[in-house]
Amino acid sequence: MDAKLFRETLSHFATGVTVVTANGPSGPVGITVNSFASLSLDPPLVLWSVDKASRRQPIFVAAESSAIHILRDDQQSVAQSFTSADTTFDGLRPNQFGVPCLPECLARLDCRLREVLEGGDHFILVSEVVGAEVKSGEPLIFFRGGFLALEPT
Repeated sequence: MDAKLFRETLSHFATGVTVVTANGPSGPVGITVNSFASLSLDPPLVLWSVDKASRRQPIFVAAESSAIHILRDDQQSVAQSFTSADTTFDGLRPNQFGVPCLPECLARLDCRLREVLEGGDHFILVSEVVGAEVKSGEPLIFFRGGFLALEPT
């Protein structure tokens, strides 16, 4: 399979946008992720993947706890800021596990890592959801390499 065609084909699948945060040995770390999905209702499990080549990957693979933030349609700048490893964590407050959390996201899942699986050039992180917070608003969508906002119906 041609890698360029594969990537372009996958870009036609619209996804939500999340930021995953955790604590590392040198402090908080975060990463923008659109490879997020629910896995199980009982027990409540979610999964997301991180590139094995990412400098932040070892921190997330080792972190016992994380927070997955589902971004609102007006949080494109937040999504873009967490694509870099040099993100500043000003204004983030810790959850009950000490994980830094975005205060104004659409929803947040507080997670405990259950399993790390290999999946090609990525690791798949399976986490149990131990807490959640939901707010009103519309989701930030990623489609064909760019961000979209939903139009109200």
